[in-house]
Amino acid sequence: MFNLKPKPFSGGVHPKGYKELTQQQDISKDFVPDRVYLGMQQRNGSMLNSLVAVGDTVVKGQLIARGSNDMTVPLHSPVNGTVVDIKPYLSSHPSGIKSQTLVIANNGTKNWGIDYPPSDYQKLSHEQIVERVLEAGIVGLGGAGFPTGIKLRLARKSKVHTLLINGGECEPYLTCDDRLMREQAAEIIAGIKVMAKAIGATNSIIAIEDNKPEAINAIKQASDGISGISLKIVPSLYPMGSERHLIKAVTGIAIGPGQLSTAQGILVHNVATAKAVYQAVRYQRPLIERVITVSGDAIEAPANITVPIGSLVSQVIAECGGLKAEAKRMIAGGPMMGQVLPSPFVPIDKSVGGLLALSEEQINQRQSQDCVRCGNCVKVCPMGLMPFQMATHSNNDDWQGAQEFGLDSCLLCGACSYICPSSIPLVQYFQHAKSNINAQRSMMQKSNLARQLTEARQQRLAREAAAKKAAKAAKRKRPARSRSTQGES
Repeated sequence: MFNLKPKPFSGGVHPKGYKELTQQQDISKDFVPDRVYLGMQQRNGSMLNSLVAVGDTVVKGQLIARGSNDMTVPLHSPVNGTVVDIKPYLSSHPSGIKSQTLVIANNGTKNWGIDYPPSDYQKLSHEQIVERVLEAGIVGLGGAGFPTGIKLRLARKSKVHTLLINGGECEPYLTCDDRLMREQAAEIIAGIKVMAKAIGATNSIIAIEDNKPEAINAIKQASDGISGISLKIVPSLYPMGSERHLIKAVTGIAIGPGQLSTAQGILVHNVATAKAVYQAVRYQRPLIERVITVSGDAIEAPANITVPIGSLVSQVIAECGGLKAEAKRMIAGGPMMGQVLPSPFVPIDKSVGGLLALSEEQINQRQSQDCVRCGNCVKVCPMGLMPFQMATHSNNDDWQGAQEFGLDSCLLCGACSYICPSSIPLVQYFQHAKSNINAQRSMMQKSNLARQLTEARQQRLAREAAAKKAAKAAKRKRPARSRSTQGES
């Protein structure tokens, strides 16, 4: 059968979805971990300062850690209980690095510590809305983890006119956004209205892939008759969830490499973020939990589940019936762009939307062969790059050569690795190359900073020496004038 529909952008792949494992199950809200582990280091490397101590009683929603600026989102307790430890503990970073972590024992009650009365967002100024979002500690729940309040504030300054809501969820296995749109469409629409007011947008578009008919109907009903909000159905194609490709599919506008979408008057947010914004502005409730998909052929009972932030991966898997087969690979996120977890005992942070446990059979790891120059990776690259050329240079530690072939524009979407008949781990090469380039840039920045500090010190010492010299010269002249004055008298 031929597909006569035009592709919304060049490249892309159609990986097997595996969404049937969870897409027909309601979101479970019964999970209650006995302890939560809240890391004090955020994804961007910034650190939080604890506002509580071991032995303190904390309530659900209480502010327990804060950073030095708005780029470091505050942390709130996801449970009612007691702080039992503050210690270095595993983070979800693939390296398995440890960071300072608050451990809270849950007393099992679910009530909020402070239950604010609902407020009317129409009576709030745009800056008051932004402040509530910042205070709630909301980050982009699509995976980027950028502070949502900062994004809204910058969008208003850029005079954004269109708010584009991402309901694509193109990664295999993941269905949490699909279920959220089906079950909580009204809250998502309310969150969109709040964000549109905050940034001054006159047009809001919700984009959903055509493989989610129930979600499409739910959003259509919830937004029916609301001025300024429309629905756009886009074809199922990976990586449709990429910001620049969703914009191209919905508006036809191409966002160039290195360019921000706000420069074109468009701001993109995820459906789950819209719901979190509604909760923050309407009820002043912070982001302390999120819906994630727990799936994969090694999971006994795959599900979509509401998880308090800081729950351990092992706790969540146990809630889903445990493992029915040995998990050869555990992934935070989807299989295309997710990160391999170093341990089942790492906590889930705000950016994790999926948890996969895959057996050896599912991984189907084949031996990598030499490149056969088939060109398939070029055909599917959504950025129009030449992955096989970038891989050749990356594999030879020639970072500059890889950059000349567009490494900086690579999304690390994994479409090239997926299609490669030689099973070359292309995206791993690119991740390695980007890590090295970032390390070199960091070293260069540190070197430049050290040089600037040295030069500034030398200039300061020179100024001080000159001042001392001038002071001595002035002192030598002063007695002469004084003697002269005495003689005249």
